[in-house]
Amino acid sequence: MNKPDSLRAHLLAAVPDLARNPDRLLVFIDNGKVRCTAATSLSFEYEYSLQLILTDFAGHPDTVMLPILGWLRVNQPELLANLDKSKEGLKFEVDILDGSKVDMSISLPLTERVVVKLNDQGKYDVSHPADRGYEMYEPHGPIEIYANGEQVTTYQPPAAPDGMALASPHPKRPQHG
Repeated sequence: MNKPDSLRAHLLAAVPDLARNPDRLLVFIDNGKVRCTAATSLSFEYEYSLQLILTDFAGHPDTVMLPILGWLRVNQPELLANLDKSKEGLKFEVDILDGSKVDMSISLPLTERVVVKLNDQGKYDVSHPADRGYEMYEPHGPIEIYANGEQVTTYQPPAAPDGMALASPHPKRPQHG
């Protein structure tokens, strides 16, 4: 599993209080599962709850939550884009120790795909493909609609919004992973 180490490194780089005191960031994996189908390969997916515990944390919670949200945007984007998943996604509890420090527990449901392929030498190659992240919206040219081989309409859709969307397979592009 790669995501726990990735998030830990990200937080240590992004949160000054944790960078000064890395031993105050504890990382645990709870409720782990392996999901595998009876497909032709041995590929599978890890599913688990990642528990982050910050002890004697003196910073503002925003200094932790914003880097986590940025990390999720790249590494687990459906927690932000899917309303059902985001409702139960990022959870936290805080124990107020005094006026300047807290113990904070943060829980994230994570998944990691593991692709297992038999190579030409008869050995298994294992890879952990990245999650599909966000892409800029692509502008559209004119849209032509045909029925029974005859053009029935053509129109120019409005300009793409100023934002991003989850990457999804495009019918004219090769599939990744």
